[in-house]
Amino acid sequence: MKAYLTRYLQAMQEERHLSFNTLASYERDLLAFFAFAETQGVTKPEEAGRQLFSRYLLLLNEQGKKPSTLSRHIVSVRSFFQFLAKSGVIEHNHSIYMVAPKQVKQQPIVLSVDQTAALLDSPNSATASGMRDKAMLELLYATGIRVSELVALNITDVHRSLGYIGCNGGGMNERIVPYGRMAAGSLDEYIMKGRNELLSNRDADSALFLNHLGTRMTRQGFWKIIKKHAKAAGFEEDITPHTLRHSVAVHMLDNGADIRAVQELLGHADLSSTLKYTQLPKLRLKDAYSKSHPRA
Repeated sequence: MKAYLTRYLQAMQEERHLSFNTLASYERDLLAFFAFAETQGVTKPEEAGRQLFSRYLLLLNEQGKKPSTLSRHIVSVRSFFQFLAKSGVIEHNHSIYMVAPKQVKQQPIVLSVDQTAALLDSPNSATASGMRDKAMLELLYATGIRVSELVALNITDVHRSLGYIGCNGGGMNERIVPYGRMAAGSLDEYIMKGRNELLSNRDADSALFLNHLGTRMTRQGFWKIIKKHAKAAGFEEDITPHTLRHSVAVHMLDNGADIRAVQELLGHADLSSTLKYTQLPKLRLKDAYSKSHPRA
């Protein structure tokens, strides 16, 4: 089955324009499935029967996977075998019997404007790393870009005189994203001062945001940074880079932004991904009502 993995991933990238991180996730899930299949004596796609998928689903449940993780594994496996069936490699696709569990949709964490300000003001701008952290947080909130897009930015992607950045979205499409004066001030200070202090490795001089080694900041590195500043700002919630992405969408819509503009800013391919943010103020009102009204 591994022989078809590369073809499958290439097809997913070409047809669906999936991001590198999504493709890497699919690959990890499928390699785990292949390893399990080999323990069951199954190495060829046509040998994968309904019983194999049932046993794998049972294994995932026994491992205590979260519903979201379990669903992702199932989607990865089913998508792979759907590709094999479509390509004529297999005649019967028994993976369709893998049923994903129903997930309880959790309301995403959205910061208030004051909470956002507290988080963005947390870094100490007197140090090079503080300037970098401040610039990253400000730019993330100003643009709503994904953390993968943020760390992938090069110095040439920033057009300071015009106030916008060029970045790649979840797929392969590049888009132009504007940023405001607050982000501009922090970004200019970092580029002019902090970045030069961090730039010790000349091989990484194209990267915009650098770590303490002078190399490109990673997604994992920035996750640690935002959690550190969230703790310093007194947050008890689990604040992630995506929290700022949620927040900027809701803040803009609350202030009358056109939903199509927010869709373009966030780089959503489907408008339905943006529409969910229009429901959050109503959900927050309903939650507050149920908690506080005597007859709720």
